[in-house]
Amino acid sequence: MIRVLIVDDDFMVAKIHTGFVARTPGFEVAGVAHTGAQALAEVERLEPDLVLLDVYLPDTTGLDLLQRMRELVPDLDVLVISAAREAETVRRALRGGIVHYLIKPFSYDDLRERLEHYRQAYGGLAAASEETDQAEVDRLFGHGFAGGRAETRLPKGFSAETLRLVEEHLREAGTDLSAAETAARLGVSRVSARRYLEHLVDTRKAEVRLRYGEVGRPERRYQWR
Repeated sequence: MIRVLIVDDDFMVAKIHTGFVARTPGFEVAGVAHTGAQALAEVERLEPDLVLLDVYLPDTTGLDLLQRMRELVPDLDVLVISAAREAETVRRALRGGIVHYLIKPFSYDDLRERLEHYRQAYGGLAAASEETDQAEVDRLFGHGFAGGRAETRLPKGFSAETLRLVEEHLREAGTDLSAAETAARLGVSRVSARRYLEHLVDTRKAEVRLRYGEVGRPERRYQWR
């Protein structure tokens, strides 16, 4: 479980971000801080794995906290979440070694994608042996992280183009669909449609429900999460 400290001066925003993190599998909220002084104290006390750090704090800036927090916990990772859009602010954050920079306001899905990318890349690297390979390094640095969405390795026989079509169709449908309905609308086989739909369920982009008729097996219905 990845333990997260949330640092934001706005109590309501911090509460919302706490809920976002709590909803994300593999993550838990270790604590919350609303000032720079509180952030330093909580980092030292809790030794979290990851800090969601706002730039604008009442007693300092988040960027000025970066080095001071790492002096307390050398392996600490930081994801900046801020309304600050200035290019120089983003450059300073990148030079400070952050794992990502997310501009407010953002949705739960926006944050979830960054957290999942962090978990997959950094968690996999931490579990690796003393040496790594180029694929691990590319994943760590976000290679293939296009359009704000982390690219995952597709199962054998899958087409990225077909997956994108199924994904877009399900997201825009506004209701649940069966594999047969998806196949008919996209011009693919029902078996193929179901494989792609089940992949979306496995990657938590969609959910499946069973619809029971009067006779026969229940129908699997898929809907965008």
